Amino acid sequence: MRPELVPTVGVLFITTPRFHDLGKGTEHGIYFERKEAEAKRILSDLSAFSNPVFERIVYSREDLQEAMDVFESRKVDMVFACFLSWSDDFAWIRFLRDMKPIPILFASLVRDSLGFSDSLNEDRFVEFLSAGSLVGMLEASGSASRFDRPMMKRAIGTLSDIMETCRTFALASAIRSKLKNTNFGLLPSFNKVMWSTYVDIYAFFMQVGPEIRFLSVLGLQQEIEALPAQEVAQAMEALLNQYDSDNTVATDMLKASVAASLALEHLGRKAGVEVLVLNDVDEVLLRTIGLRPGFTPCPGTDDIVIVPEGDVGGALATYILKLLSRKPVQFIEPFHIDQERDVFEAGHAGPNDYTDPMGKTLISRDERFAKTDYTFAGAPFAWHVIAEGQKTMLHISECNGTYKLVCSLIDALPTTHHLAGYTHGLFKPKKPCITFFQELMDIGITQHFAIAEGNYLKELEDIATIMRFEFHQI
Repeated sequence: MRPELVPTVGVLFITTPRFHDLGKGTEHGIYFERKEAEAKRILSDLSAFSNPVFERIVYSREDLQEAMDVFESRKVDMVFACFLSWSDDFAWIRFLRDMKPIPILFASLVRDSLGFSDSLNEDRFVEFLSAGSLVGMLEASGSASRFDRPMMKRAIGTLSDIMETCRTFALASAIRSKLKNTNFGLLPSFNKVMWSTYVDIYAFFMQVGPEIRFLSVLGLQQEIEALPAQEVAQAMEALLNQYDSDNTVATDMLKASVAASLALEHLGRKAGVEVLVLNDVDEVLLRTIGLRPGFTPCPGTDDIVIVPEGDVGGALATYILKLLSRKPVQFIEPFHIDQERDVFEAGHAGPNDYTDPMGKTLISRDERFAKTDYTFAGAPFAWHVIAEGQKTMLHISECNGTYKLVCSLIDALPTTHHLAGYTHGLFKPKKPCITFFQELMDIGITQHFAIAEGNYLKELEDIATIMRFEFHQI
């Protein structure tokens, strides 16, 4: 399993210096002590899902500059900004002006219990001032609209509400940072029979973040030739020990498929890529290598995401769901609607993650290519039936310079191995299938999706907001 992605969150607590020393000798203490106690509670909750940075309250311009310097040096993924009470806005407007472009959650906290009934003595008067966060928030909201910074989200609610909002926004922000330091490999090219999956790789770098590195069939062939025989034998043994195989599997064919899969991962690691986009129907690849690799991820590995058909947008969707879920993610395309049952079948041939222990995997011949004249025609692959349960279904593609992110919750239903040559599953959306696909048709997408167990719709909406993708939830 991949290590958990823990966001680094810059914390900007703002309040007024005018109230700093009010309340000396009162039952609940000085104003600044009350604010520090409040900040400590918030920081404790933030620490449950992130690494908070800069724990002091900002009272002055100097405090603000120090906070921004720390945010920069620690390379925070986002800033959590919160007015703790009534406040001057001199620090806030400088933050809006001077802070580099970064995701910001501008939050206002509502107390579960007010903590005072009147302001008729000094202790309750200070608590009245301390509770007045609406004043600061509303004042700050106008400046936020004037500056109109990108990647800003606004939220008001109780501490538990705001922490859940911050959790999803922080994770989305961390994924934005991760993508800026991620490399995609494309081997060997886009898929010329699916022009709709093409992306502008320069714009992809600018807007999304990853650099695309071009890998060659020759490089893959050299990796296959350099593989130690023992490494291939060990991988074959691990696969056969873990998964059943049917009577179509020939040992020499299995060896070739496993070797190509290992070599593909080796090639990706040497190129420094986290995601490898394989055009597995490329004629040069199939003529040279003689098959398409059928066992990625290889036994004991989980460091490179590999997807088929040269679809960079589909690869991005798969990688994002992998980061969110830290679980196996399948790459699919819908095949057909079974109108009698109001379900649809979907799946994909070629490389796919078969390691979900809740699914069903059988080592079997790749029937799609079994009757071709390729050297290893029909070489075995991991024939996987997708596990039942609730899934997030995600699509990302480029359209006229804009990226579309389309997501939905679907249910994977029980089914058996019955579509030869394809990882596959049986699915039911939350609305009638015809309505579901009509909406997809009207949005205008391509055919590929990633699916993973669980519900990540909130995180995906935040990712779309931060990345300025066009967002659709069905």
